[in-house]
Amino acid sequence: MTSRAKHQLELFWLALGFFSRLPIPKNTPYSEERMNQAGRYFALVGVLLGLLCFSVYSVAKLLFGLDIAIFLMMVFSLLLTGAFHEDGLTDMADGIGGGMTLERRLTIMKDSRIGTYGASALVMALLGKYVLLSQLAPTSNMLFVLLVSYTLSRAVAASLIYDMPYVSDIDTSKSKPLASQQSKSELLILALTGILPCFLFGLDTAFILLLVATVFRYLFKAWLMKRLGGFTGDCLGGAQQVMEMLCYLVLIARLV
Repeated sequence: MTSRAKHQLELFWLALGFFSRLPIPKNTPYSEERMNQAGRYFALVGVLLGLLCFSVYSVAKLLFGLDIAIFLMMVFSLLLTGAFHEDGLTDMADGIGGGMTLERRLTIMKDSRIGTYGASALVMALLGKYVLLSQLAPTSNMLFVLLVSYTLSRAVAASLIYDMPYVSDIDTSKSKPLASQQSKSELLILALTGILPCFLFGLDTAFILLLVATVFRYLFKAWLMKRLGGFTGDCLGGAQQVMEMLCYLVLIARLV
């Protein structure tokens, strides 16, 4: 393996280790600079997670039927990521929903306790994903569904790093390794990885998915700038969760 290929593989391992609980080689070198460069592969992590979740879904469907298969796949997905993105959504909802000032919102986000806003957001997100997947599963190619939703949602969330300021205590933040802006080349790799799976459902559906993703990113960014003046790691998790559900909604409208 060439040194360039080895370097890229090591960046992927860093991305995988950050966004999942999957083991990575212990000798993978780490630095803040490398972690920032690993941002190019955050969407690619979604491809792997989607494949693994589909494997669990396929086996569970044969053994237990459709509804239980979706439930077990969702449990497996939470275990794969350590509920990383769901935790971000919960903290974001608590902070922005419960804080009246910027300082108070950021303080609440760092609190490990879950409040009413966070609990409501978490319950509705999990319930929403179950309902939406239950609508898609009987008539759709679930492998394609998971590849598109897991990948595009992570690409959209991670792309916010590129053109938004970071607004939290860097020493305590979950996104500390991501605090620096992405380069244009890293953003391009991230975007291409998120975009390409959309064409699994054809040109028309891909266009709608990308249009919805673009509009969501614009509105979500504007909302965060108004409420926080930038992003935190929790906000990236929240963006991923919402965008994942938007993918399911688009696919339901097109396929069901």
